[in-house]
Amino acid sequence: MTVRGNDWSSLADARPAEPPTVSVVVPHYRAQAQLDLVLAGLALQTHPASRLQVVVADDGSPEPPVVPAGVVVVRQEDRGFRAAAARNLGARAADGEVLLFVDGDTVPEQTYVEELSALPALLPDALVTGRRRHADLTGWTPDRLRAWFVGGPAPEELTEPAWLRESGSLLDADDRSYRFVISAVMGTTRALFEEVGGFDETFGGYGGEDWELAHRLFTAGAVLAHRERAVAWHDGPDWGLRGDDPVAARREKNAETRSLARLLPDPAARGVGGWWRYPAVVARMAPGADDDATVLGVRSLLAAGVDLQVWGVDPDLLDGDPRVHAGEPSASVLARARSQVILDGPVRWAPGGLAELLDRVRPGGPGRLTGRVGDVGVTVAATRALRRSARWGLPLGTFFDEAETVVPAEPLGPHPDLAHHLPRL
Repeated sequence: MTVRGNDWSSLADARPAEPPTVSVVVPHYRAQAQLDLVLAGLALQTHPASRLQVVVADDGSPEPPVVPAGVVVVRQEDRGFRAAAARNLGARAADGEVLLFVDGDTVPEQTYVEELSALPALLPDALVTGRRRHADLTGWTPDRLRAWFVGGPAPEELTEPAWLRESGSLLDADDRSYRFVISAVMGTTRALFEEVGGFDETFGGYGGEDWELAHRLFTAGAVLAHRERAVAWHDGPDWGLRGDDPVAARREKNAETRSLARLLPDPAARGVGGWWRYPAVVARMAPGADDDATVLGVRSLLAAGVDLQVWGVDPDLLDGDPRVHAGEPSASVLARARSQVILDGPVRWAPGGLAELLDRVRPGGPGRLTGRVGDVGVTVAATRALRRSARWGLPLGTFFDEAETVVPAEPLGPHPDLAHHLPRL
């Protein structure tokens, strides 16, 4: 089943005709009592046990986790905090068509699997986040948990973070909605997870790997959804409410910010200035123009005021500018670039012209704009529109609007006067 844009509203209350096969991956490190509660919650699921696999991914605990019969355990050596790698390890052992994640200190309610897996089972493009509530489960046992879930005394509920509650349904997700996806309560199809390569294992500290993955999935055409009915209870307060040493907390958050900035082309995450290996915009320029027109066309692109790099041009023409590349962009660059500009040849952009077209293909706008500047064809497209169309093998217009547009640029004849034009870019 497919939807247009991010509008999954027609599936809000739908259920698959047959429950999907589901694998739940639980990262773990040296917290057996909390893991016991999580596994007890998973044993109480309304989803059929015959179609549910539980995988505990141990991040190098000194002693292997103790688990009930039927639960799969995979382990990696202890090389510091490597939750991203542990989740990938668990995912590789999964055999379900739907892949869910719940943290080792986050106890799922009985309907968690049923509620979180329904949309990915119907919509293979879905990336779904559940609702994470908070409680003090200090000293709790599996028996006490089971009594709570059938109507017994509940634990003390702690403050639920407002920033997660603000996400709503995500029907109107934009290119910053990755911030509302948390791996503690997350699900997607195993096929989509594998297509994008899973979590980035270069994350070696707390936080950030789920936002980076969510951004990459959204760029790959995923449909973001928030399912409040899929509830899991985190043992303890949210990170921002823990009252840790403020200097240590700031250092931890700064490390997350640095890690995200290098991988995630969000201006709000990167700020201004700097050179980045993964740009927000990939521009491809077809060869064939003379060197002078090519130089002016590339300089015009680079002067557009956006996080952009150019491919298909000899970088020696621009004195080895690291933003200019011969050949084609790598798969890792395309996996993160939000937008793509395809040019049959060089043009000179009007001030603000390219930025305006790029803004139009952000989420909520058309997936692709096409136009001409003289004899030069110009395409500006959202990567997520291109990727979803390619995944399904269907025209882009099946999923996103398309439009022809006036391109705010002027053609470049042979050997333009560089001394005249360059100071005016």
